[in-house]
Amino acid sequence: MSQELNQDPSQTSGVETQPPALHATTDLIAHSRAELGCVISGQGQAIEEVLIAVLCQGHALLEGVPGIAKTLMVKALGRLLGLGFQRVQATPDLMPADILGTTILRPGADSFIFHAGPVFTDLLLVDEINRMPPRTQAALLECMEERQVTSDGQRRPLPAWFTVFATQNPVDFEGTYPLPEAQLDRFLMKIRVAYPSEAEELQILERHHAGSGAGPLDDASIAPIPSGLLAAARAEVRAIRIEPELYSYILSLARRTREWPTLLLGASPRAALSVMRVAQAVAAFDGRDYLVPDDVKRAVAPVLRHRVILKPEAELEGFDADRVLADVVAAVPVPRQ
Repeated sequence: MSQELNQDPSQTSGVETQPPALHATTDLIAHSRAELGCVISGQGQAIEEVLIAVLCQGHALLEGVPGIAKTLMVKALGRLLGLGFQRVQATPDLMPADILGTTILRPGADSFIFHAGPVFTDLLLVDEINRMPPRTQAALLECMEERQVTSDGQRRPLPAWFTVFATQNPVDFEGTYPLPEAQLDRFLMKIRVAYPSEAEELQILERHHAGSGAGPLDDASIAPIPSGLLAAARAEVRAIRIEPELYSYILSLARRTREWPTLLLGASPRAALSVMRVAQAVAAFDGRDYLVPDDVKRAVAPVLRHRVILKPEAELEGFDADRVLADVVAAVPVPRQ
């Protein structure tokens, strides 16, 4: 499949051909929108960004007020993709062993066995991650970056599809522990989940009234995607062509944030890599096997909004990360091909 995507049109016969289609990615996106739309009303952009996180093999932080389907979205995604799913409800007394697992004495024997925690799954949903104490937050760092757990000196690999989706409430700060920059940088994207529109909220009421009472996820009976489709779609996204000028454009955006007057902390090299990966997925959602500057622009806000830190005086003047990033994008010249 990668050979087909990377085929040079100039090597074909004199007949002009169209770019190779992203067959697996197109099928995955169409199937996901149809099935998730039966469960969640609206939230089209949030659903798209959640799918992008999975296609890019990255973790995502979902931010929004309670009751707008953040948890439901991730649970429905796990059922759609046919992946294992575990949920952890973060509390101030949650210990690292509660999510990683612990070694216990084997019943009736003198040996010990490792009892795996909920982190050993494909999709891990951490609800209200900012209520987790710093020690437990730190325990997730190795899992998110190296996709493994070290216990009693032994490395235990996590599943190949391991992805963390964490939620947090942007309004309630009582009893919370702000995530350190090192952990925020492990999240590929920060997805903002907004209130639905009036028409979408009306549809929510109608669906719940017509449901059986078992819940929207069970009433919808989501059909999983075909086996192998997700792996094929990921391969297609990674093979999307990037011209040298766009490498320079991504780098210019990242470096400009480091010298921007209202920012205390700019984008790291890891952040620039994340912009590139997400921009490739954005291009795939538009049905293209090549990158354009608009793909990069669309990737900047969800990838960088949680990585940059504003100066205190900028916050007092009413600036937020999205506004500053929009100014940065406007200030960097777009490459002309």
